[in-house]
Amino acid sequence: MAYTAGRTAPAGKGRLSALADLGARPGGRRHPLVAAAMVLPLALLLGLVSGWGRMVLTQASSVAGMLGS
Repeated sequence: MAYTAGRTAPAGKGRLSALADLGARPGGRRHPLVAAAMVLPLALLLGLVSGWGRMVLTQASSVAGMLGS
């Protein structure tokens, strides 16, 4: 029989796996800023697609009109 007790997992990780581990703490949790940096681009894209930009501009112009600007 072959001796297999000394084998370990491969030392090299793939690029995606290494990217997913970016900012991970030893306990397996990410730093909050890293998590925010991962989520915000998608949130902005979804907001633009759903039309929140026009809504924000409408509200800002209404507030400016009330303030007399």
